This record gives sequence, structure tokens and C-alpha cells, in this order.
Amino acid sequence: MAEVLRWLRLDLGQSGGLAWERLDWRLTLTVLALAGLGLVMVGSASVSIAEGATGDPLHYLYRQAVFLAVALMAAVACLHLSLDQFYRGGPVLLVLGFFLLLVVLIPGVGREVNGATRWIPLGLINLQVAEVARVCFVIYLAGYCVRRHAELPNTSSAFAVPLAVFSLAAVLLLAQPDFGTALVLMATALGLLFLAGASLWRIGVLGLLLAGAAWLLIVGSPYRWQRLTTFTDPWADPFNAGFQLTQSLIAIGRGEWFGVGLGASVQKLFYLPEAHTDFLFAVLAEELGLLGVVVVVALFTYLVWRGMQIGLASLRADRPFGAYLAWGLTISIGLQAFINMAVTMGLLPTKGLTLPLMSYGGSSLIMTGIALALLLRVDYEARLAAQQPRPRKRPSGRVRP
Repeated sequence: MAEVLRWLRLDLGQSGGLAWERLDWRLTLTVLALAGLGLVMVGSASVSIAEGATGDPLHYLYRQAVFLAVALMAAVACLHLSLDQFYRGGPVLLVLGFFLLLVVLIPGVGREVNGATRWIPLGLINLQVAEVARVCFVIYLAGYCVRRHAELPNTSSAFAVPLAVFSLAAVLLLAQPDFGTALVLMATALGLLFLAGASLWRIGVLGLLLAGAAWLLIVGSPYRWQRLTTFTDPWADPFNAGFQLTQSLIAIGRGEWFGVGLGASVQKLFYLPEAHTDFLFAVLAEELGLLGVVVVVALFTYLVWRGMQIGLASLRADRPFGAYLAWGLTISIGLQAFINMAVTMGLLPTKGLTLPLMSYGGSSLIMTGIALALLLRVDYEARLAAQQPRPRKRPSGRVRP
């Protein structure tokens, strides 16, 4: 880690005019701790699966290490881009997001895995388009909140436009199908619009409508209804519909206080499906115990708290685009992490959502790294604005007169 930090310091301190000492090193170390622990747990959780599938027990560990390196390089590249570039590029990113969500549904283009078509094969990596689209949509919505800030509290049209955009995106996600990402996307939009000043009654009415729509989707889909009923009582059918959740609960229970030891998990040995992806948290709980669970929850809690604080500091520095961007990205990452851990512990019905920074997967890791780099950039520019106020020319993200 010291070598990584030294390289980052050299790169950021001597390239692009960035100063290392102005970056939030506590948040950076938190992110690196989660990613490093995730890399270790991916290697541990995937040993049996990798050996059975490829003959190399460390196959997924090596791939995740490459993904982590790419994510780090992408994050450094994003740190060199000003927020003003993202503010101006919001509409283009919106089009890119919709393009990816449409292309993946074209027969012969998207790759189907376990009945879901969410990936576009790109040689060494399968691009999960929802991960890219989600970041694009948050950047667009942050810019939209700046441009229409004065109208959001009182104008229905200003409130309806982003909801129409995000609803269309949710429909395309449901066509994959990807109910979990659609849920996170809509919740992120509502949260960000509320923070941008949209009236509470509009948020409440829309929330009820979305809850009703989600209920209809669950009732009208046999496999979603089965997931809901299984969630309420997984032990009623522990060898069929409730198999994944019961195995996850067994893994968590075996961990007790301090775990059975790194690499000593039994449930990962072909008992727990998706042990290195969606249910990595269960293997972590089994091997590292309650202590490991508390550490991971504490790290994510700090990440979310710090992200919201960065947004507030950016708003106080008169940089609303940075504030909305920080809040939107933080809500999205925090909500995904909460849902993944809650699903693993049987507190929510099963969703196909990975644990950010930790679960195996190149698209998720790289896009989360980019999102967190944007968060660091927001903090960096807010500190500069607070210490060296700029002339009032229309810097990135300010409300248009």
C-alpha cells in the first residue's frame, strides 16, 4: 500500500496541477482498505470455484487484481479532470448511458447469464452496462439540479423531467432484468432531488407510486414472488428456493465472534452459490466473524458519512454541482452496499447486487473506483474554492443567473 500511495503522490503532485496534500487521505485509505480486503476475500471465496472451472484456484484472484489495477488507473485519470468537464458533459453521458442500456438488449450483442442479459462481451472483460449507466445518470442529474435549482421546489415540470428520464432507464434495466439496480437508481434520483430542494410532498407521492409499481412487478413475476416468499421463511424450502439464503445464514452463524479463520470457510465449497460475487459478505462473516463484519460495516459507514460531508462542504463553498454529485454518488454506493449486506443476512429479498469495492467483477470495481475518484475531486475543488475564492465567472456547477 505504501508503494501505491507513493506512486499516487508522485503522479498527483507533479501532473495536472493537483496537490496530493489537498486530497482526503482518510477517505482514500478507507477505499483502499475496502478494496484490499475485498481482493483477499475474493481470492479466498473463489478457490474451489476457480479450481473446478479453470484448474487454477487463484484464477479469479488474479483477474480481480488486474481489475483493481485498472480501477486505480481510471481513478487517477478522473482526478485530473475538472468538475466543469463533467458538468458540461452531463447530457453526452446521459446519451451514453441510454445507448448502453439499449445495446445490451439487442439479440447477439448482450450476454445472458442465469437468465439475465446484463453484459456486453469485450474480450477479456464482460462490461456490465448498468454499472456505467448509473454513474452517467448521476452526473447528468447533478448538473440538471444545478440548472433547474430555482424551479425544482415549485415547478412540476422541473421535477417531472428527471423522473421521466430515470423511469425510462428503470424500464430498460427491468428488461434485462435487473430489478435491484433499477431500485437503487430510482432511490438515488429521489434522494438527490430531495436534497436539491424538491418538495417533500412530491417526493412522498412519487415514493408511494414507485412502491406500488414495485409491488405489482413482484406480484406479476413468478420468480420475484418466489424470492419474496422465500425471504420471509427460507427454511420452509431449504434445499430448493431457500437454498442460497439458508447457506448464507449458515455461513454467518458459523463465523461467531472471530470467524473460523481466513481460507477455512466450508460454505464456499460449492454449498453457497455466488460466494465470490453477490454473497462474498457471507464468506467474510464465516471466516472473519462478527469482528470482520463490524470492520466492513464501519468502513462503509465512514465512506457514506464522509461523502455526505464532502457534499455539504462543496455546497458551502458555493459549488452546488460538486455537492449534488457527491451526494448522488454516495447515496448510490451506500444504498448498494446496504442492500447487499442486508440480502446476505436475510433482511431483504435476494437481489443481484454486488458489494461495492469488494465483490468480484471488473465493471463494478472500475466504475466504483471512478465514482470515488469523482468524490475526491469534489472535495479537492471545494477545498481550493474555500481557501482561494475564484472570480464569479460561472465556475463548474454554479446556478445560471
